[in-house]
Amino acid sequence: MQTRSCQVLIIGGGPGGYPAAIRAGQLGLDTIIVDKHGLGGTCLNRGCIPSKAMIHAATKYEEMSKHAEKDELGISLAEAPKLDMGKLVGWKDGIVSKLTGGVGQLIKAAGVEHISGWARFKDAKTCVVDTDEGEIEITAEHVVLATGSVEVELPFLPFGDKVIGSTDALDLSEKPEKLVVVGAGYIGLELGIAFRKLGSEVTFIEASDGILPLYDKEITRPITMWLKKHKVAVNLSCKAKGMTEKGGMAVLEYEDAKGETQSIEADKILVAVGRKACLDGWGVENMGLDLVDGRFIKVDDQCRTGMRNVWAIGDVVGEPLLAHKATAQGEMVAELIAGHKRVFDPVSIAAVCFTEPEVVGVGLTPDEAKAKGEEVITGKFPLAASGRYLSMEAGTDGGFVRVTARESDHVILGIHAVGTHVSELSGEFALAIEMGARLEDIAGTIHVHPTLTEGFLESALTALGHPIHISAPKK
Repeated sequence: MQTRSCQVLIIGGGPGGYPAAIRAGQLGLDTIIVDKHGLGGTCLNRGCIPSKAMIHAATKYEEMSKHAEKDELGISLAEAPKLDMGKLVGWKDGIVSKLTGGVGQLIKAAGVEHISGWARFKDAKTCVVDTDEGEIEITAEHVVLATGSVEVELPFLPFGDKVIGSTDALDLSEKPEKLVVVGAGYIGLELGIAFRKLGSEVTFIEASDGILPLYDKEITRPITMWLKKHKVAVNLSCKAKGMTEKGGMAVLEYEDAKGETQSIEADKILVAVGRKACLDGWGVENMGLDLVDGRFIKVDDQCRTGMRNVWAIGDVVGEPLLAHKATAQGEMVAELIAGHKRVFDPVSIAAVCFTEPEVVGVGLTPDEAKAKGEEVITGKFPLAASGRYLSMEAGTDGGFVRVTARESDHVILGIHAVGTHVSELSGEFALAIEMGARLEDIAGTIHVHPTLTEGFLESALTALGHPIHISAPKK
């Protein structure tokens, strides 16, 4: 067995691990990163990027189908577009390959060594990595755990031919004519809506009484409108129970809101009920680490675990399970190891759902702020009043930007938006919250015309009582 030693050993090459490795290399630390399933992790290989590629392709297919049905914008097609799922998946895989290759080059340029293999820890600072060339034992001064998360598999709906998770859904060579999605959270909705755009008949089975539980009903209403318009059945307060096969079709049994057993046929059943920390198979039990409810690795505000010089970042340390959170933590930990003074204390972390239409939220909703004892004022600007929005054929989807501020000093506590391409506003929203902006700061910033950012400006003006492009709210 080969033996190695290094200053920093990073386990996991996802959006937490690889930025940590790059930053550590930049800071002159002798660094090794170990990853078995491809640099970029779930986000780049099996999640964020491939799903957005599929969503883009599905949207393009839907738009072309509309032009084939009738003349719109003076554009018509002689026949309906043809869908080749194999080629779509191939295009998606090409994007992933390009990006993962780029990550590899960045890691190499930073002077970091990448070992492809699966690490199993013997103790807190020593692991054995199984590689194609044999085993390598590595001992490190510092260990950074960035093992990420995995899909939650329901015991009564194990993944297989008919039952798939989000990873399998992104690699389907044929479009399912009938797709049942168990779970109407962000993963299920993103993929379910994409397949509906591609022409699948889609049905949702959701255990709670609403979709996207992280957002309030005002925000999710435009998505509900889209689902109804496109004949997507959403069965709320329903619990999946199990699956049988009949005539080559999957038959999902579920308990409806009245407690009665129902069934529905599908070509595929997509289970999208969340993700959990990846804690199995790499020896966490040998490291002497504390866990939170047995689900996540316990860390402090510098991502230190209870074991000296062992750090953990990203999904494995708990909510929010977001790639950009992992990246920020990875960069911070590398700098802490190098002797810099850092702490992970964001005011809030923006979250985006790439549904139809898109949703973005950062900070508190009005109800959440009130529950914390805040007296608030809000400003809501309908994007149908935005020239840029209308020029994108997006004036009828119910989109808007809403700002929530403290009444006494006008400090912004939360910003939420729903609408076409509003995900691109998330950076400005996050910056405003992080910098402690007041409504007057946004109102006094000249926003470019015509852009969607004007919606944020107008929401702030509305909260102040003097919007320009809609009628002033009644006092």
